Amino acid sequence: MKISYKKLWKMQNLTTTTLGRTNLTVTAAGLGCGGFSRAGIDKGIDHAASVVRAAYDAGVTFFDTAHAYGTQSAVGKGLSGLPRDSYALSTKFPYKSPDGCAAPEQVTAYLDNSLRELNVDYIDVWHIHALLAEDYEYAKSTLAPIMLKAKEQGKIRFLGVTEMFGRDTNHEMLPLVLNDGLFDVIMVGCNLLNPSAAETVLPLAIEKNIAVLCMFAVRKALHDRETLKRSIAKIRERGQAVDGLDETSLDFLLEYAQTLPEAAYRFARHTPGNTVTLIGTGNIDHLHENLRSIELPPLPDAALERLAELFGNVDCVSGQE
Repeated sequence: MKISYKKLWKMQNLTTTTLGRTNLTVTAAGLGCGGFSRAGIDKGIDHAASVVRAAYDAGVTFFDTAHAYGTQSAVGKGLSGLPRDSYALSTKFPYKSPDGCAAPEQVTAYLDNSLRELNVDYIDVWHIHALLAEDYEYAKSTLAPIMLKAKEQGKIRFLGVTEMFGRDTNHEMLPLVLNDGLFDVIMVGCNLLNPSAAETVLPLAIEKNIAVLCMFAVRKALHDRETLKRSIAKIRERGQAVDGLDETSLDFLLEYAQTLPEAAYRFARHTPGNTVTLIGTGNIDHLHENLRSIELPPLPDAALERLAELFGNVDCVSGQE
């Protein structure tokens, strides 16, 4: 079926940024095609492709997907026919299964499959997906050489690695990556409820000129009070809660933003060290709303100071509890 694209909306001059030492120029807002929305793939590949194309038409030039998301083909379809140098692609491969770590030939097969599904000759950033600290030596000794070979072959341009934020909420793995300097791009979880990356990861990334993709900027806790209650309960259990912290503690942000997700995107976008903030959606109107939020100025100092008082010591939640 041929997709009919309609340019519904165009944000003029979306903010751009340099993707660390890759020197790629991309938009500070990137479309993330994973999470629970997965670009709306549950409504079919054509719908998801239309969301991808709408993001491009709105000015977005950075697109992130993964083998595990099942959206690589939708991304490829949505960007089909466009100049390849007008956008940057980021995708990921799983390095581990219940049977153990992937063999080199399996990793190579993942890359070839990604190239086929994305319908491109090369991938800009190829990530090890959800790497744990306990597996970093394997990544360094076995996976990195495979990735470097793929770079030599022209199949990828830069090496990346993402953390498993839902499990590694205090960022044990990424400092290992940053200190070795093998990878050009990292993906980190950073949000209103858990801003700990600003202390443990982002300063080192700035020092090393490593690009940072910010994920989990908005998660279920900002849409659903019951999820937020569970997050707050976990913060209390870990002894990281200030007196009086509860599910209403973020409501003060509505003095400065129209919605909590708007505040959350502004917080993530303007946290020093976050290079690209990923937005996730399966709805074109929602896509435009998210882009407008990211293009707004930083939250005022009073709001940031209050957030620091409430959540500055938190490193035990992801916002998706």
